Amino acid sequence: MKRRFPLLPGFSRTIQARLIIIYVLLILIAMQLIGVYFVSAMKNSLTSNFTQDLQERAELLSVLAADKWSGSGEAGSNAINDLKLMVDNLYNMSGTEIQEIQVLDISGRVVISSLESGTDLEGRRNTQTVVSRALQGISDNEEYIIDETGERKRVVAKPVISGGKTVGAVYIVASMKELYSTMKRINSIFLSGILIALALTAVLGVILAHTITQPIKEMTRRAKEVAEGNFDHQMTVYSDDEIGQLSEAFNYMTSRLRDALAQNEEEKDKLASILKNMSDGVVATDEQGRVILMNRVAGTMMNVSEEEIVGKELADLLYLPENERTKLLQGTLRRTVLKLGEEHEGNSSIVRVTFSPIHRRKESITGIIAVLQDVTEQEKLEGARREFVANVSHELRTPLTTIKSYTEALEDGALEERALAERFIGVIQNETQRMIRLVTDLLHLSRLDSSEAMLRKQRTDVRELLEDTIDRFSVQMQQKDIKSATDLDADVGSVWIDRDHMDQVLDNLVSNSLKYTPDGGKVTLGAYGTEDGMVAITVTDTGIGIPKQDLNRIFERFYRVDKARSRNMGGTGLGLSIAREMVLAHEGHISLESEFGQWTKVTVTLPLHEEGDGAH
Repeated sequence: MKRRFPLLPGFSRTIQARLIIIYVLLILIAMQLIGVYFVSAMKNSLTSNFTQDLQERAELLSVLAADKWSGSGEAGSNAINDLKLMVDNLYNMSGTEIQEIQVLDISGRVVISSLESGTDLEGRRNTQTVVSRALQGISDNEEYIIDETGERKRVVAKPVISGGKTVGAVYIVASMKELYSTMKRINSIFLSGILIALALTAVLGVILAHTITQPIKEMTRRAKEVAEGNFDHQMTVYSDDEIGQLSEAFNYMTSRLRDALAQNEEEKDKLASILKNMSDGVVATDEQGRVILMNRVAGTMMNVSEEEIVGKELADLLYLPENERTKLLQGTLRRTVLKLGEEHEGNSSIVRVTFSPIHRRKESITGIIAVLQDVTEQEKLEGARREFVANVSHELRTPLTTIKSYTEALEDGALEERALAERFIGVIQNETQRMIRLVTDLLHLSRLDSSEAMLRKQRTDVRELLEDTIDRFSVQMQQKDIKSATDLDADVGSVWIDRDHMDQVLDNLVSNSLKYTPDGGKVTLGAYGTEDGMVAITVTDTGIGIPKQDLNRIFERFYRVDKARSRNMGGTGLGLSIAREMVLAHEGHISLESEFGQWTKVTVTLPLHEEGDGAH
């Protein structure tokens, strides 16, 4: 992120300027550290030497004064004159350093003073702390003071000991002005040296920084050229140091990058070819879920072109619900099954969509890959399989449960009661027969599905076929007082069919009519020729009819309109399915019409085969 107001404008933001500044700052810091240590050590040394010299002079004067002092602590006139002469000599020899020398008696009164106005001080008492300590016999007495003019001074006091007793003191005041002047001159010289060193460092820094930054500037230019796709130029290697190694590494990287881009282009072409020829649809989106790539198969599934889909949201194209839209953007939606296309036009398809999010270093999502698979037929077959298994299981479970219950009842004592036992055994036999019929029908359907059932066609008279069918059900019709009739066109003669199979088809149809036609009703079998040269055989009853919503599913296996009644009548739910398969095996078709509560009509249309007897 760029600063709006840069801290270091222009040249100051370059690496070269930063290197120079770093070198200068390093030298400055080093010189400062050295200067602080040097000045501190010099000050301590000069102050220590100054104080020691002052101490030695005071010690010398105290020894000389002790020789001139009397044992009682009083000095004679000659001794005082001699001391006066020594004090003046010492004062004159020290130059401007010593400002005042006093010789004090045991009471602290000034006996001798080096000042010109010293006669005024003689006889006065000196009450300073260092004097009091010296008169007490303490030899190490010194003090640092600053007078009212701001001048720094060092004060020293030494006891005068004669005959083992303190008989007086020597008091010396020295100015430190010259010492601090010397220190100031030394500091000025040191500061000049620092400035000269900094100037030389800056010059050397410029030269050194140029040797480092020049290859970097050239590498920057080469990097921009590489970014623009120019891989022909090579970096010049000036030395074998780190900069030279970086130049060699840059040249190696450029060559590898050139090869990688060429390989990437090749892989991109391969991927485009794979996507184009895949049987599954593939759609790629960006991090906002907008389509950026799509193959032809995906466009066909969604009925859109690539120009129409690019830039649109994938969730809108797939009509995802709101909860799945949120999961899709979060990258948590992995798989869904959708129905695409216009369902009312009958061309809808079931599509399984698998989503694979693309992560940036396993953190954020940069896009999504959606793979679309058309599973319409698979879903239909799977649904039919599940429903078939469920129906078979249900149909078998009911008689088995009944048999189990009656068997347990017989085992628990019902066998001892003959009448009850016979009735239970009769139920068990009926349920067993029901299971046998169910298994037989299933095996029959299986053979028809696998084309294992061979058709043995023969010329068959249609009128005879219908009359024989009525004869087989004449007893049942009399029991329910149901009338029967035939209605044949005069031009209907004979057809080539498998008589056994067609008898079974008509038996199933008539049996259903008798089951669902109330007493006093009527069942009519008819036949007529169709416009396309086929024969249509019809079975019409005046029964309870079939609701319209059930007409489309009436030929499905195990489908019953009235499940409880059909099961009680011993039906397996497979009769119409078997009839349809047999008719299809004859290359015909079967249809059903009904008016609920009034009538039902089943039409079997068969082709006319004029060739002789043959198997199909």
